Amino acid sequence: MNVRRITVADREEWLRLRLALWPEATPEEHVREMEEFLDDPDNTAVFVAERPDGRLGGFLEAGTRPYAEGCRSSPVGYVEGWYVDPDLRRGGVGRALIEAAEGWARAQGLQEMASDALIDNEVSFRAHLALGYREAERIICFHKDLTEETGVSWQPE
Repeated sequence: MNVRRITVADREEWLRLRLALWPEATPEEHVREMEEFLDDPDNTAVFVAERPDGRLGGFLEAGTRPYAEGCRSSPVGYVEGWYVDPDLRRGGVGRALIEAAEGWARAQGLQEMASDALIDNEVSFRAHLALGYREAERIICFHKDLTEETGVSWQPE
């Protein structure tokens, strides 16, 4: 398995992998986010695992963030998305993608790498632990749609 930086020729396969990881987003939303990654090479990197036949079997999107839970330095490298096709899991592909991203972060002068996973994603949780990541904290995120009328309004004085 060859792990390398993404190329323009990989877009269709990258989209397939993103749809597998984040099925709730539309293809158009994915394409827009993919363009953002490609348009900011100073702060983002995308690594892919290439199968012998040229198809992709996994990807990792890395970026920088000003801070991350549990980190002491700023900015930090951040795993924004990480996916390996089911038939390639537990064979070192995920590790190779993480190591590529960590190498990229070191080359950027970053001292720490961070990531996250949904609280019920046990596979991702165990994979992170196996690669030397430590749990920083657990949080519950809240959301409220402010476009719905509530009858309460605030006016500045």
